[in-house]
Amino acid sequence: MPHPYVLLSAAVSLDGYLDDTGPDRLLLSSPADFDRVDEVRASVDAILIGAGTIRADNPRLLVNSEERRAARVAAGKPPYPLKITVSGSGDLDPAANFWHTGGEKLVYTTEKGSERARAAGLAADVVALGPTLDWRRLLTHLHQVRGVDRLMVEGGGRIHTQLLQQGLADEVQLVLAPLFVGDPHAPRLFGPGAYQPGRLRLVETRRIEDVVLMRYEPTAPGTGLWSSAADHHWLSLACDLADRCPPSRTAFSVGAVVVAADGTELARGHSREGGDPVVHAEEAALAKIARADPRLATATVYTSLEPCTHRASRPAPCARLILDAGVSRVVTAWREPDTFVEGADGTGLLTGEGVDVVVLGEYEERAKAPNLHLR
Repeated sequence: MPHPYVLLSAAVSLDGYLDDTGPDRLLLSSPADFDRVDEVRASVDAILIGAGTIRADNPRLLVNSEERRAARVAAGKPPYPLKITVSGSGDLDPAANFWHTGGEKLVYTTEKGSERARAAGLAADVVALGPTLDWRRLLTHLHQVRGVDRLMVEGGGRIHTQLLQQGLADEVQLVLAPLFVGDPHAPRLFGPGAYQPGRLRLVETRRIEDVVLMRYEPTAPGTGLWSSAADHHWLSLACDLADRCPPSRTAFSVGAVVVAADGTELARGHSREGGDPVVHAEEAALAKIARADPRLATATVYTSLEPCTHRASRPAPCARLILDAGVSRVVTAWREPDTFVEGADGTGLLTGEGVDVVVLGEYEERAKAPNLHLR
């Protein structure tokens, strides 16, 4: 199901702490960086923090700039983003600043926690997610019911950890402050546990007074039928590659990328690549990888169009090439229409032989765009 774009935002000391153990909040960012955070808040539809952050910091969580609030209103948005907190227990202080400043508020909790939250008389909508907190269900509800396209998550560390471990964070904005905390009892940004494999992609570094902003994007594909934030990046790239195809009246324009489980790009290709009038995208990409490459078994093939099951120009269709390569997962944007082959079902062939196929339908229009002349 489609989710909002999830941006994790945090500042840490050089030794990785979010705060110290003193009674007052440790200010890690510089004044200029606080203004940058205000700008990011103004750009999103919602801001989320955990109940523990409300208890520890009692934040207001506002867009402080009057000009930025005015710009939001001029764009048809409320002056403040939706403010969200998550609490399994529903144990929330109705006197906290969070409830009495800014615009709309929303609490996600469990069935049991919802009773406690509603009894507290919080100035917020309360949504019960079920017997436990489920991040995928929360994000789906937030996007489909509340219309949130961009979500900023400001903590705490436990929430950042869970979203990263479940592959649900699209971006990490991390500010490194030039000081040490050194207290083993102080809160850290990321906790222990099983994270997705591989390295994150560094997309920006910026000096802001005496702190450094680093922006990262996860690269590791999802597993099985669960999609990760990185799946969206790679499928978007496949759609971009489809735009490079020389146009044809007798074949689709398709892009494909093969990505290892650790987020390493193994190969990419697109239809009619290299002047070959009949080569398909998946075929072009897989041909660039050694057949004995052990990473293929856990790799994901991203293709803007469902892999084909019939073709006249080559002995093996792309679905069969994927099976022969030993790939166990495919992510696609668009099921093949009957334009050239009636009843094509690459998904059925692949799933029938144990391959997990994920269709991210929100990319269908992008996949169709270079093929509009075939209608």
